[in-house]
Amino acid sequence: MTERKSRRFPEITRDTARPEGGRRVTDGSTPAPIRQWPLLAVLALAFAGLMVILGDFRIGLLLFGGALLLGAALRVWLPAVGMLAVRSRFTDVLTYGLLGTLIVLLALMAQPRPWLSLPWMSDLLRFSAG
Repeated sequence: MTERKSRRFPEITRDTARPEGGRRVTDGSTPAPIRQWPLLAVLALAFAGLMVILGDFRIGLLLFGGALLLGAALRVWLPAVGMLAVRSRFTDVLTYGLLGTLIVLLALMAQPRPWLSLPWMSDLLRFSAG
């Protein structure tokens, strides 16, 4: 009979676990920037958003929030995203998605002349400021 390995963590760690993001998107023969294209796409869009903020803050924040939402979408749909994977898939998608959605919503509601008006927000603010 073969001895069955336990699924429990060992009491003494002898090796380190390979991070989920350590898997490459393409094979090892391609240059590093091409292997990390999901991360580079998100960073490029976020950087573009930061540069646009200097001229028009609302459009820049929409781009920046869109970069986080792109990161969440890539994390959901691609099996391996290189260094874009920081935590577990669920945690990454939840974090990128919530932060991206929050930034986009706040950019749409920013004063003056908000593009999105939610009536319950003024009630919430009035209630919380008391």
